[in-house]
Amino acid sequence: MTDLTLAAATRMVEAGFERAAELKLKPVAIAVLDAGGQLKTFARQDAPALLRADIAIGKAFGALAVGQGTRWLNRTALERPHFMLGLEGVSRGRIVPVIGGVLIRDAAGHVIGAVGVSGDLSENDEACAIAGIEAAGFVADPGA
Repeated sequence: MTDLTLAAATRMVEAGFERAAELKLKPVAIAVLDAGGQLKTFARQDAPALLRADIAIGKAFGALAVGQGTRWLNRTALERPHFMLGLEGVSRGRIVPVIGGVLIRDAAGHVIGAVGVSGDLSENDEACAIAGIEAAGFVADPGA
């Protein structure tokens, strides 16, 4: 299994910001967590809304916690709210079940971390996460 390096995580943030600029998004915050859920790197553009950092980290953490990108978590929260309530409880509120948390997979398919983005529409946040992961040479898994 490939380790997630600081250089790769930093590239993900840079490329995510590049994609946000191309799409002319509101200011975004980008968090990259390693496979153990520890913050590898974080950055935010100037003047994002107050909770953007916590939301970005929560999106990435949620993806890692269930082994699915937050696209899956978002759908599951709508279809099975009791399940989401349980996840919220056991995670002590750390999971944000909103699109924009994307798993990072290596070439062999192993999960090596996750990227969470917050600041614009959820689908745009996800596009920034995917762009960052792919720019660093990994496979993005937003959760089907």
